[in-house]
Amino acid sequence: MKNRLALIDMGTNTFHLLITEVDEDGKMHDFVRTKVPVRLGQGGISNGAIAPEAYERAIKTLKDFRKQIDSYGVETVRAMATSMVRNAANGDDFVKDVFKQTDITVEIIDGAREAELIYYGVRSAGVLDNRTALIIDIGGGSVEFIICNDQEIFWKQSFEIGAQRLMDKFFTEDPIATESITSEKAYLEEKLQPLTEAVAKYIPAVLIGSSGTFDTICDIDALSKGDTSRQKAQPAASYLTIDDYYKIHNELLHKNHEERLAIPGMLEMRVDMIVLASIIVDFVLQKYNLKEIRVSAYALKEGVLQQTLASMK
Repeated sequence: MKNRLALIDMGTNTFHLLITEVDEDGKMHDFVRTKVPVRLGQGGISNGAIAPEAYERAIKTLKDFRKQIDSYGVETVRAMATSMVRNAANGDDFVKDVFKQTDITVEIIDGAREAELIYYGVRSAGVLDNRTALIIDIGGGSVEFIICNDQEIFWKQSFEIGAQRLMDKFFTEDPIATESITSEKAYLEEKLQPLTEAVAKYIPAVLIGSSGTFDTICDIDALSKGDTSRQKAQPAASYLTIDDYYKIHNELLHKNHEERLAIPGMLEMRVDMIVLASIIVDFVLQKYNLKEIRVSAYALKEGVLQQTLASMK
């Protein structure tokens, strides 16, 4: 018996759609794997409500997703909304509206559940082993941290310090001002105190990145070395040396919008936010003395897929 499933991850910056079929042996055959820069948090995240233009873009994107879902005869649809929707004053109205206009039932998940689902997604990418790892997933609204290995979660927490929030707070000049970098790091130092305590207790050895920021950094790294294979098929797991990461990080800090956009592998939807996100990565590497970076192309929606499949058995 084959199951066709559609998974929608409604992030603060990007909406993802995965339409896949799972055969009798549990093998996945993807039909659609797409992302759309909806920017749900734009113009509203700092005011605590989804702005009208963002609201409209979201509904339009979900109507398009519905058409694709119907065209593949999908039996099971799961849609998850995260930081922006769960914190927005008009989040519940938005979810009702989505159902009315698209017949898609949206589940608003809290930060702890989001972190847990990200763990299952990352684990399915094959990047975890028996060593203790720190997973970081940088969204537009929130950032999830999970300390774990391939068997279990030791600690997890979601922080409302996503790249769109940081951009509204610290991105006042382009290229970003040195004082803004210092201010962002001081802010992270304060906000991430619970993580600092957990790292001291569990001592992770490797950083695992699972978000668009890391996918883009890996694309930039590969293209800078003349490797075009990632463009054809994104691997579930990738590796990034600390030196290669810092080469890109320093470039992001010193270039303006147009110059960053000209970097091979850069996506327009990430061109500004990636600066703030990369400062988080730099902070985490330095603060917690991590010497290895692995990257998972799988995150929330793949975690939902794993749990959905487990519940069908």
